[in-house]
Amino acid sequence: MKTFGVGMVGYGFMGRMHTYSYQSLPMIYDPPPAKIKLVGVATATPESGRRAIEQAGYEFDTRDYHDLLSRDDIHLINICTPNNLHRDIAIDALKAGKHVYCDKPLAVNLAQAQEVWEVARDAKTIHQMTFNYRFIPALLRAKQLADEGFLGRVYQFRVAYLHSSYINPDRPASWRTDKAVSGGGASFDLGSHVIDLVRHILGDFDSVFATMDTMIKERPGPSGRVPIEVDDVLWMQARLQSGAVGTIEASRLSTGASDEIRFEAHGDKGAIRFNSMDPNWLDVYDATLPEGDFGGERGFKRIESVQRYPKPASLPGPKNSVGWMRYHIASIHDFVSNVTANRQSSPSIYDGLKVQEVLDAVFRSSDTGKWVTCP
Repeated sequence: MKTFGVGMVGYGFMGRMHTYSYQSLPMIYDPPPAKIKLVGVATATPESGRRAIEQAGYEFDTRDYHDLLSRDDIHLINICTPNNLHRDIAIDALKAGKHVYCDKPLAVNLAQAQEVWEVARDAKTIHQMTFNYRFIPALLRAKQLADEGFLGRVYQFRVAYLHSSYINPDRPASWRTDKAVSGGGASFDLGSHVIDLVRHILGDFDSVFATMDTMIKERPGPSGRVPIEVDDVLWMQARLQSGAVGTIEASRLSTGASDEIRFEAHGDKGAIRFNSMDPNWLDVYDATLPEGDFGGERGFKRIESVQRYPKPASLPGPKNSVGWMRYHIASIHDFVSNVTANRQSSPSIYDGLKVQEVLDAVFRSSDTGKWVTCP
């Protein structure tokens, strides 16, 4: 069995989650795709580096991610930094011959994303984006059904990603509310995920008409309240290249929502719907079944996707409830499996670029009040 050394760049919330995913592989998958060794971590502060060593067992910490790239015993570079750092780290890691796993979004703007793709396109190593919601069993089944033609011709879709995490106007400003660092607010933080899901399951985008707004204009900063430039909410209409039309929402001000993805698609042969707050089920409607008195055989049916990951997944069992951390573990497993097999991943950096193209069109549409064609 191959052994891969991991170099983690960033050890905040997502850095810990990705680290936990690597650690979980030999317990969740039997056999695991490879042996994992947590070698080094690059963090912004010595305190974060020490925590990574104490909590996760990394062998060393550094303030300079280049120290990870120069090591022969580090093969995988995992990027969990603020968005404005993704471009340089990804490009440098790819040029150093490392495999790259990058948190979303790919960059803070389309020009930077294109720079990363230009390097990744010719790289001999494997690269993958953290679009972890692709790896929910119910959405894996949704993708399978869509590819098999269950929906038929898709007419319309409704997709939303809703949080309530920013409804308190006294929540302090952070890098996520700094446009130069994050690139955007709800659009980048949440919208990138559901834009990817729409493209992954239903197909490429053609054009968008978008509205974004910043409802809370100021938040507490280190020395008084500071202006906020990133969007709190995004609402968009979208037309896909297939001709399907739909709406996509992303909000960090949805009172009552926790971490809720809603996905619906309607075609001439069937429909699907999913809600991440009830993640064990995919609802499907087969319009080819006969109608009859009192409904005949028509109606939504619930598919018990639960935790039915294919082998070598072995823990928890397929009947056990699924959850958010498990999607990340499945995504990391897919990445390591692809590295082991020298097989290019999906979602790759190219998929990150395609999401960035849509986000760029969203911003241009919101600025101009017009429909904008996606590249």
